[in-house]
Amino acid sequence: MVQRGSFRIARRTRAWEASQDPVLRRSRRLERLIDSLRLEIQDGATTVRARRVFETPREVFRLEIRSPGLGYQRTTLLDRDTLDELLEVDAVRSRLRLDGV
Repeated sequence: MVQRGSFRIARRTRAWEASQDPVLRRSRRLERLIDSLRLEIQDGATTVRARRVFETPREVFRLEIRSPGLGYQRTTLLDRDTLDELLEVDAVRSRLRLDGV
């Protein structure tokens, strides 16, 4: 018996990705994360703040995105390389406030 609400197409994609090289999966996931953050940050009503959480052994930043009109808050931890990649877009760089950097 087939259960209603099961979406086999979505499961096939995940199963296919699971068979891929872990390094390739990580890079694709990172690209999707950065694209998602860029879209959210470029919204005019959104406030964005980044602050350094750790300096050693690896520099880690806490990225806080708030959209009060939607009642939405997102917190993401990023390393220095990912933060630099996110800041490559001028619209993102102008909206982001860096604390403790």
